[in-house]
Amino acid sequence: MKRILLLFVLVCTLASFTKKETTWTAIGDSITYLNDHQDETGNRITSGYMSRVVKELPNVKFTNQGHNGWTAVGIAKEIENLGIQKSDVYSVFLGTNDWWSGQPLGTLSDYINNTGLKTVYGAYRIIINKLKTLNPDAKIVLITPMQRVDFVYVGDSHNNAWGSYKDKNGQMLSQFAAAVNNIGRYEHFKIVDLYNKSGMELKTLVKFKRLKDPQTGAYKNYSYPDFKDIPFNPDTDEYPYPAEAINDTYDGLHPSDKGYQIIADMLVKIIKKY
Repeated sequence: MKRILLLFVLVCTLASFTKKETTWTAIGDSITYLNDHQDETGNRITSGYMSRVVKELPNVKFTNQGHNGWTAVGIAKEIENLGIQKSDVYSVFLGTNDWWSGQPLGTLSDYINNTGLKTVYGAYRIIINKLKTLNPDAKIVLITPMQRVDFVYVGDSHNNAWGSYKDKNGQMLSQFAAAVNNIGRYEHFKIVDLYNKSGMELKTLVKFKRLKDPQTGAYKNYSYPDFKDIPFNPDTDEYPYPAEAINDTYDGLHPSDKGYQIIADMLVKIIKKY
C-alpha cells in the first residue's frame, strides 16, 4: 500500500512539472506562409519563424494561417472563411502588402470605432474582434512589418517592388509599423516591433544587389543605398540576389534563416511566459 501511495505521489509530482500544451495560431502573409513552403523560396530557407519558436518551446503547437500575398484588409474580409480555430495564443503579422498595394492606412479612431474594411486600422479591428470571439482569454501578439529593400521574387524577376526607403501612394511603410504599435498599445497587447527593434535594417537586409553598371554594362555588386537608383531589367538582367548576397533576407523582403531566427528569438521571449 505504501508503494502504491509513493508511486501516486511521484506521478502527481512529475505531472506538476509537465508543461501544458499551448496552442498558437500565426496569422500573416507570405513571411508566415513560407514556414511550410520552403520550396517556394528556391530552398533558400530551411525553416520559418514558427518552426524555430516551437523548437525552443516544444510545449507550443502552431497552426500556420499565413496567406501568400494577402493584406490585412484581405484577411479581415475573409476572416469568417479561413477556418481559424480557438487557440491560447494568436500572432498577427501583416502590413507590408497593405503598404505596397496602396491600402489606405486610416487612423486609430478607425480601429476604436470599428469603421470596417476601408482602412488598415479598421481591418485590424475586424481581425482582433474575431480572435477575441474565438477565445476571450487568448494572448494576442502583434508583429510589425519589417523594413524592406528592393524585392525581386526568386521564381520570377518580373515580380519586383522597391523598398521601404520611399513611399508608395504617399504612404511610408514606417507608418504601417506605427499603426501596429498604436493598436498594440491601445489594446495592451505584446508587440514584436520588427521595424524598429529587430536590428534588421535597410543596410543589413542584403549584402549587395548585383546590377549592371550603367556606364560599362558590367555586373557590379552594389550595397545599400548605392543600388537604389541603379536600374534593373527583369527581361535581360541576371537575378540580382545570388546566394552570397543573402543576409537578413534572401530577396530583399522575405527573411533568410538568419532573419527568421531573429523573429523567432523575439517571439520566444514573449510566448515562453504563456
